[in-house]
Amino acid sequence: MSNPVLEISRDRFRRNIAAVRARLQPTELMLVMKDDAYGHGLDWSVPEAASAGVTWFGGYDIDTALRIRALTDRHVYAWATSVPAEIEAAIVAGIQLGIGSAAYLRDVIAAARRTGIRADVHLKIDTGLHRNGFRPDEWPQAVATAREAEHDGALRVVGVWSHLAEASDAEDDAAQRVFDDAVRHLTEAGGRPEVLHLTASAASWWRPELRGSLSRIGAFCYGVRSADGPVLDGISPIARLVASVDAVTPDAVIVGAGAFHGLPSTLRGTFAGTPGGPRRTLRIDGGSMHLEPWGGAEVGQRVVVFGPGDDGEQDATALAEHIDTVGEEIITRLTPAVRRIITD
Repeated sequence: MSNPVLEISRDRFRRNIAAVRARLQPTELMLVMKDDAYGHGLDWSVPEAASAGVTWFGGYDIDTALRIRALTDRHVYAWATSVPAEIEAAIVAGIQLGIGSAAYLRDVIAAARRTGIRADVHLKIDTGLHRNGFRPDEWPQAVATAREAEHDGALRVVGVWSHLAEASDAEDDAAQRVFDDAVRHLTEAGGRPEVLHLTASAASWWRPELRGSLSRIGAFCYGVRSADGPVLDGISPIARLVASVDAVTPDAVIVGAGAFHGLPSTLRGTFAGTPGGPRRTLRIDGGSMHLEPWGGAEVGQRVVVFGPGDDGEQDATALAEHIDTVGEEIITRLTPAVRRIITD
């Protein structure tokens, strides 16, 4: 049985980045690269993005940020809370850290003093998502602690950031007011944040008035649209999952991609692209998927399980909507049994 291949296009990636940057102007793009660049691979995508003009990279966790740092000298940002040893490694590597709790702020200050290197940090105000971040009543003390560390040379507050709940426009407008109040308090206390970032992919795209000087965009740059969201202007999936026909029966065409490769069995009913046009998935087993037959089906023919739609297949987000999840999960759950090929 042949293994499926994830074909990833450099050209589509660069075109997506250009489209996102044009949409965001004058806000700057932070390219988010968590989960190994959303399953597309860091090793090629970091230098490719840097050559396309990206100057900010978001790694989420410090381990990913360190991998990014090894590939570029541009700004690298990590915002997941971590342990002292990783914090020290990040500071030494010049990785900027997102901080949303008093305990983590203390840990970062202590790590900076141990290393003798100033830590560049972005303080997070909780604007309503309640994922993490300083609550508004905690913000004055957080600012006071950070400013004291700035005076000592252990810290530099280079940014203020938050996550939007994106539950409604009204709630996001209220979140912006909380964010603006937090920035105002910091500046009145003598802080001089260089970057402000409140919005991630969806809000950055559709609510430009909420953007600060920086927008965190991940999935869109890889061509993965929001679940239940519209097609994005100038954006297309950079990856297609292809597999070959392994067997043909009167009732089904059997293709070499299945649950062992990361495809949920619940994807039955979705459409793949075949030489006979789009065909419905009848069943997904451990190592194979069974498709509706087409005339002239032969062993070895190429089938597109998901991709940009050029062959009639559905994109990753359409598959995700079928099982009530998000498009990036369809890609990131692909196992090492799926070979990755980077194409021009």
